[in-house]
Amino acid sequence: MNVHPLWNQYPSLKKELEQTLELMASSINLSNKEVEAAILDMINSGGKLLRPAYLLLFSQFGKKRELNKMMALAASMETLHTATLIHDDIIDEADTRRNSPTVQATFGKDVAVYAGDYLFVSCFKLVAKYASSLKSVQLNVDSMEKVLNGELGQMDQRYNYDVSVNQYLDNISGKTAELFSLSCFLGAFEAGASTLVAKSAKEIGHDIGMAFQILDDILDYSQSETTIGKPVLEDMKQGVYSLPLLCALETHREQLVPLLDNRHAMTSIDTQMVYDIIQQANAVEQARQLAHDYTEKALKAINKLPKNNEQTKEILSQLTHSLLKRSH
Repeated sequence: MNVHPLWNQYPSLKKELEQTLELMASSINLSNKEVEAAILDMINSGGKLLRPAYLLLFSQFGKKRELNKMMALAASMETLHTATLIHDDIIDEADTRRNSPTVQATFGKDVAVYAGDYLFVSCFKLVAKYASSLKSVQLNVDSMEKVLNGELGQMDQRYNYDVSVNQYLDNISGKTAELFSLSCFLGAFEAGASTLVAKSAKEIGHDIGMAFQILDDILDYSQSETTIGKPVLEDMKQGVYSLPLLCALETHREQLVPLLDNRHAMTSIDTQMVYDIIQQANAVEQARQLAHDYTEKALKAINKLPKNNEQTKEILSQLTHSLLKRSH
């Protein structure tokens, strides 16, 4: 299976990710071929596979790295992530993702719900089969709870322009950073890395996830739909107010609130005005600085990882640094 071109510069990791994708696909076996086709389309839609990549990389710090086991756990993390994306698209009524039609747009909401549900089951089957202890299973359950709480927190605060930056950070800590954190931790823990390394991996993953989500939200205010593969400003139109808008509200509240209050009749001109105000307020750069801070914190922690695996540390640093510069 083909993986994202991002991994061409890391041949060994690329091969492991290709095998991870194959394992994901082979674990899908449904009598309902429509749902099966929907799931396989999503798996093969060109995601970057960042969570499984970080899991595989952190597993290299362990003393008992079993490749088949690591790839199975990596597959479970990407399966879990894919399930959340399918359900997100249902809630958002999204038509496109990664420049392709969403599962719900192609097959309908009923099929999309079943596809997402099946992927949750598939994820936990992989974890239960390959995890070395109940601790890993419990961590997966705990992480799913945090992801759900993050999503619910975001839903509860829709169209609320009084939401604070700290509330926003709490929400993305659950809905995005948690899976990065879990992926990094599982890789280290299940491969037999030291307690100190596993703990550090968990914290590094969290900071990477925070930076990743902030940057994802920045793209909504700085890139075209073709570039990022989904409609721009769509989150704002649906009442999901992310960091650039929240930063702009701190200094340009009087200009923004009337436009946001007019959400039921918001025109393309209103949307453009919101976009322009955010640019004038330098809010995108403020958000980017916070993403930079999280990235720098992660890079410093990566640099402190054991010195007996410098090549892996270098790949982790390169990959983490590159996320700060991404445009899609």
